[in-house]
Amino acid sequence: MTTNVGKLDRTLRAALGVVLLFLAFFSGMALLDAALFKYGAALIGLIMLATATLKMCPVYTLLGLKTCKDC
Repeated sequence: MTTNVGKLDRTLRAALGVVLLFLAFFSGMALLDAALFKYGAALIGLIMLATATLKMCPVYTLLGLKTCKDC
């Protein structure tokens, strides 16, 4: 696994992940009462947190993208 996610990208991914997890389980929004949307948001939130933590995005690897300066 090579690093391909930069610092700003990691920060935004982590923030998005936390927000999606919060919305999925604690917001009480009517849209997220449906299981598909609730667990879909939770899954995407977990993926965002995982890619931020691991500093590696499989989609970036497939597309040949890197957002880090020194990798």
